[in-house]
Amino acid sequence: MARYFKKTDDDTVFCELCPHHCKIPDGSYGICGVRYNKQGTLIAEGYGFYPAVHLDPIEKKPLNHFLPGSMILSLGSVGCNLTCKHCQNWSLARSKMTGQGNKILTIDELLPLALEKGSIGVAFTYNEPTIDFEYIMEAGKRLRKNGSKVILVTNGYLEKDPWNDLMGITDAANIDVKGFTDGFYKDITGGSLGPVLRNAETAFNRGVHIEIAYLVIPGLNDDDRQISEFLEWTQMSLSRDVPIHFNRFHPDHRMADVPPTPPETLMRIRDMAKEKGSKNIFIGNIRGIGSNDTFCHFCGKKLISRDGFWAPKVKMQDGRCRFCKSEIYGVWK
Repeated sequence: MARYFKKTDDDTVFCELCPHHCKIPDGSYGICGVRYNKQGTLIAEGYGFYPAVHLDPIEKKPLNHFLPGSMILSLGSVGCNLTCKHCQNWSLARSKMTGQGNKILTIDELLPLALEKGSIGVAFTYNEPTIDFEYIMEAGKRLRKNGSKVILVTNGYLEKDPWNDLMGITDAANIDVKGFTDGFYKDITGGSLGPVLRNAETAFNRGVHIEIAYLVIPGLNDDDRQISEFLEWTQMSLSRDVPIHFNRFHPDHRMADVPPTPPETLMRIRDMAKEKGSKNIFIGNIRGIGSNDTFCHFCGKKLISRDGFWAPKVKMQDGRCRFCKSEIYGVWK
């Protein structure tokens, strides 16, 4: 049975997991596609269903300041509580469980897998993980007790109480801020901006290591005003130290007619972020423009050289720059 719902006298349920507050008649699903009303009881139908299981570099999440160079077991399910027109994982996010075969991964099966082949733990990723709230809560507690890290790659679109629950078992999160106006969120994602910002702030204030992803889409969320307000929020409500990943858009799903983000746009945004005082800025989904390395923001020396998703050399010592000994935001051991 799912958590965070209310039922009515006619077996309709109101899901209270995310801000949609779906009203779900008997025999139907919520927007996410995995929370199902069975005769007035909300069922977490996706519990343990993971058709995508891979071992990935931590930098692929992307997390550049959390145990760089590590590998992590990465799990993806189906469904999502946003309906992004530009979804680049739509084959999972917009998929259903039917026709996928038996892909159930019990927690007892997961625990040893999380430590195989040098993995530091489990990343719940690819689709939107928080819609499988019940499994992650149970698995997360046991994974951490077993010495594994728990990572979420998430849109952050959840209600306050379940988000707080998840933060209690989460070591790190990459939170996707998809744009910086309610109009963008409504038109492009089917959601709203406020809950995402609130949840990112909660995660940061609770000591979860967070990094922010912002997919730059030409003509939609790449204007100076939106970027400037986004940067102001990260600096005032989070920290200048929090890593930001400005990622390149490529045509996909229902936005195949929008061109890829020009490299010049990404470099302009990177320069704007640095001028405004953000310390750890990265450019993703593109190679060859030298913007995925970590530098000490005090002495300017390169601390981590990255080649794609790989970080072969880390010039850090106890969380400090090896050259000037300045402390660098992140989790390093």
